[in-house]
Amino acid sequence: MSKKESPIEVAQVGRLVGLRGELKLHIHSDFPEQFCAGKTFTTQKNLKLEIASYNEKRGLVLFRGYESRESALCLVNSFLLTTMESTLEDCKLDDDELFWFDIIGCEVKENESILGVVSDIERIGDTDYMVIKTDKTLVAKELSKTFFLPYIDRYVLSSDKEIKVVHVKDGLELLECS
Repeated sequence: MSKKESPIEVAQVGRLVGLRGELKLHIHSDFPEQFCAGKTFTTQKNLKLEIASYNEKRGLVLFRGYESRESALCLVNSFLLTTMESTLEDCKLDDDELFWFDIIGCEVKENESILGVVSDIERIGDTDYMVIKTDKTLVAKELSKTFFLPYIDRYVLSSDKEIKVVHVKDGLELLECS
């Protein structure tokens, strides 16, 4: 499976609400506009789901073919997945914005020193943190094998998805405190 086809989790289906098969939708994406009638997603069990309606204010979704409480029950706790290709089509970024999948795999550099590679991104509160697998030369100096670095202007100077590099400041200090 190519990177463009690998699944990206965008939401989790929660509890049933009401009698018509509506479900609470917990969005794990910065692009709620992608959850509209007619849009299809795949679940972790490879089930294709098409949105019949979505109420953004109430956070409720109804899937086509699951319009009763009994039929929708099997969807509770399902994860909605999409692909990178679909995300690039459906979600528009500003010029200075990047998707998480653009950042994951990037080398993290401070000045000319490599601190490590972004292995994942975690959202804690309103802040995205890069989970960085520390470079082996720094691990050999008995520094932590992984550390978190907030993806905010205070630390991130620039990101280049083409050459897969994130330039940071004060990252080494955070690593040393990890």
